[in-house]
Amino acid sequence: MSDLFSPTTTAVVLALAAMLGIVRLLVRHLRAEPSQRSHAWRIAALVIAQPLCAALLYFALWPPTVPGEAGTLVVVTAGAPRAQLAAGDAAVALPEAPAWSDVERAPDLATALRRRPGTQRVRVIGAGLELRDLDAASTIAIEFTPPPLPRGLVELAAPARIAAGDEFRISGRAAQLAGGQVELLDPARRPVDRVAIADDGRFMVTGTARGTGGMRFRLRLHDERKRVVEEADVPLQVQEAAPPRVLVLAGAPGPEVKFLRRWLDDAGLPMHAQIAVGGGVQLGDAPISLDAASLSRFDLAIVDERAWSALGEGQRAALEVAVRDGLGLLVRITGPLSAGERGRLRSLGFALDGGRDSVPVKLAAGTREDAMERARIGPGTQDAPRAHDAAPAEMPPLTRRDARLSASDGVALLRDADGTALGLWRAHGRGRVGVWLLADSFRLMLGGRDDLHAALWSDAVSALARAQAAPGFDIDADARQDRRVALCGVSDGARVITPDGASHALLRDPVTGARACAAFWPTSEGWHLLRSGDRTQAFFVRATDAAPGLRAQALREATLQRAADSQRSMAQADAALAPRHPTARWPWWLAWLLASGALWWLERSRAGRRLSAA
Repeated sequence: MSDLFSPTTTAVVLALAAMLGIVRLLVRHLRAEPSQRSHAWRIAALVIAQPLCAALLYFALWPPTVPGEAGTLVVVTAGAPRAQLAAGDAAVALPEAPAWSDVERAPDLATALRRRPGTQRVRVIGAGLELRDLDAASTIAIEFTPPPLPRGLVELAAPARIAAGDEFRISGRAAQLAGGQVELLDPARRPVDRVAIADDGRFMVTGTARGTGGMRFRLRLHDERKRVVEEADVPLQVQEAAPPRVLVLAGAPGPEVKFLRRWLDDAGLPMHAQIAVGGGVQLGDAPISLDAASLSRFDLAIVDERAWSALGEGQRAALEVAVRDGLGLLVRITGPLSAGERGRLRSLGFALDGGRDSVPVKLAAGTREDAMERARIGPGTQDAPRAHDAAPAEMPPLTRRDARLSASDGVALLRDADGTALGLWRAHGRGRVGVWLLADSFRLMLGGRDDLHAALWSDAVSALARAQAAPGFDIDADARQDRRVALCGVSDGARVITPDGASHALLRDPVTGARACAAFWPTSEGWHLLRSGDRTQAFFVRATDAAPGLRAQALREATLQRAADSQRSMAQADAALAPRHPTARWPWWLAWLLASGALWWLERSRAGRRLSAA
């Protein structure tokens, strides 16, 4: 029935009726005697009136449509102010929203949209959309004006996993705390670093991890009056990484090589040392041939300039091929170099000028308080214990070669107090090559600052050693209690061990495909253990109300990103998706009635007719 009464059918019927009326009028006019025919203006008016009345009747039945504004739904999220909800707004409150009695509630955005099929635009008020609602918001236009971030920590970047003994860096941003300070506390709640917060809220603190396992460091934020504003846990997973295997080649014995070997041994790094003493005699371990097979067993080669000069062409070629395949190479410059050796360094991407003499150098002095420095240094060893209240030793004087070292794409390994680079490294194939100008780092050991000696060489080895694959699971960075956590890269039968020792199965997500993701809803905060096959990985779950600024920033960024993506389709949504509404019918009915009445009167009146002589 709807097909019979449609705009097209109506238009065809009315057009045919108008044409029949015009034909009937013209036939009657032509059949009449010339003396009895109507005036031309009357015939023209009657002819024009036929399609005019038909058109007015059509628009009275099917009024023209105009584009209407797409239906807008106000979505109330956590922390939404009541003032942003105007009277008459179509609104829905998500589970995190405030409890307003006059606003309908929905379990998620997808449900709210299904209840209102005409919705084409969503205006979000409050903190922003949760992860569960982002997919539902991908097909509609989003309007979101984020509220101010709460005072405190809003961004945090920390390494997920580090090796025992490594120094780590934690950076972040604090809102409304310009002029304040950030303090890093170790798991024993001793301060190990303190820095000022920049004008833009940025900061970076450093620390050293001791022991292994899941650890909770803590950030303590102070305002400009030194009052504590917030404390936030920084979970770090400290693990025993596979130590890099180190090859040490020295052209002569000396204290630098002696203390380097001692540090490598104390750090548990597998080492093979060959030290030439002249006349073809070598100290250290049994000599090995420097070929591709032997070099593949090492992750880093540390060579001084004498051993570097003594290498044959075949050994140099094998060493360069090994570096291109991933081996790290550190060349220590402790004496003058010949023009040929400078040319070989240029082939590796380094330019070295000067270097015939030694000059004193001073490393950057620490700005930490004595208590923080003692906490970072630790209690010492059983053979050389440190008193808990002993002041850290002064920085001993050191020397370096007076060479000018540069590389177009070089990265600093070490700088002195003036910012001059004492070492550079650059990528060479899949490996890295570094040049080291500091000649007597062993004086740090003799001066009681073995912590600085270990830090220097640990940074160098970490930067240059062959990269080792560290397979792990992809786990949400900011896991929260009572919120869904995505765990990717897991196999069937994977389980999570909670802090109380309970084991929980995971819910597989069939949509992720090759990523092999599963979902888990933690009910407690703390360290959890993911076990999949023979692999395990710990991850930390924050309490629901912990670090509210981090949560607010995450919601803010996710919703802003979704809103930015929707901006590209807003124009199409306004033009194509917005519903079209018919205009009012009564003006068309009135116009048709007036035109039909005028036509009826004209057809029956004598206006424009010619009367016969009779």
